[in-house]
Amino acid sequence: MPLTSFVADALGVVTICLVSLLVLLGFFCILYLCYFRTCIRSQGFIQLSYFSGPWIVRITLIFFTIWWGFWEIIRLNLLRREGKVLNALNLKWQEFFCKCYIVSNLGFAEPCLFLTLVFLLHSSLRKTGALSQKWNGKTAAYVILYCLPVFVLQLIVILIGPQIEKGESFVHKLPHYFTSAASKDHDDVAFCTYPLLSTIFLGLFATVLTMYLFWLGRRILKLVINKGLKKRVYTLMFSVSSLFLLRVLFLGLTVLSRPEHFLFEVFTFLAFLSLLCCAGVVISVLVYFPVADSLALRNLQDLEATRGIIEEQNDTISLIANQSALEESMESSPGRNSITSTKRGSISFRAMEKDGTSGAFVELSLFSPSQHSTPPGSPQLLGWPMLPASSTFHGQ
Repeated sequence: MPLTSFVADALGVVTICLVSLLVLLGFFCILYLCYFRTCIRSQGFIQLSYFSGPWIVRITLIFFTIWWGFWEIIRLNLLRREGKVLNALNLKWQEFFCKCYIVSNLGFAEPCLFLTLVFLLHSSLRKTGALSQKWNGKTAAYVILYCLPVFVLQLIVILIGPQIEKGESFVHKLPHYFTSAASKDHDDVAFCTYPLLSTIFLGLFATVLTMYLFWLGRRILKLVINKGLKKRVYTLMFSVSSLFLLRVLFLGLTVLSRPEHFLFEVFTFLAFLSLLCCAGVVISVLVYFPVADSLALRNLQDLEATRGIIEEQNDTISLIANQSALEESMESSPGRNSITSTKRGSISFRAMEKDGTSGAFVELSLFSPSQHSTPPGSPQLLGWPMLPASSTFHGQ
């Protein structure tokens, strides 16, 4: 059944809204990364520099996602209807934008997106080197280099495809949907389509990438001992392997109908939704959660540092107290030996004010209060006194 303009516009509006949310998520993660690096530099958390090492590659991953979403909006039929932005262009320019969309997304953005994902996962297996600027530069160069074969194949399909259809040989007699990137409407409107050859090349790339991802994921799972991290790795592997292949499948099914029909738009939207969900999971697992965990670790380090200071102060007080207890025991009962004191000893010291006068007397029983812990007839004193901040402790 022919597609009504209302359904087409509705799917287009939903696509624009979802892309906008993805772009907002990407910019939020970029700001989060910058904030994390600022905290490391300003507060001196050198130990956390390793976790912020691949920050350039993470930002590159987000930019590939934003680039992909921008061209997903460009290919919408919504923009080519009467009175819309791309409708003002002539038919050739509309076809040119459709060809650019195929080369840009299927030949560049999507391969680079998942190659960056693989390199980020591989960096987690490196003990050193991932925090250097040199590693970030090499990774960006490798992503572009490994993307070139897919990019060249998509470019050949787009540039040579129209020439193939005009020949007389067996190859030239292939159906038009093998190489066609645009379909002409009777109102001189060009709707973007997906050449089947382009989808096949993308499917081969996705298959190879999925196989390598499973091998890489097994290595990572052997090193992960945290259940939460294991769940993230499983979620990432399942999302990439299933959703990326689902996108290829839906793109291949678009050849069963024409762009102005409902079935074509449904398959196109499902293909877009599959990769959108996959990109959201990738950004969350590889960009947001590592930064959030590192910031939580920074707070834990602050807590440990505070706890260390408190324990150091307690150790100092205990040392002075033990010395005071020994001297007090020797002064009060020199005839009583250390047998009773060892079994039922007490901690006692006096707080000296600045003027040399004696402060409140404090006695803390080590084990349990007894008659031997204090001199006969004296009241038992338990607990710590309230001392002014200026007081210093001296053993008596």
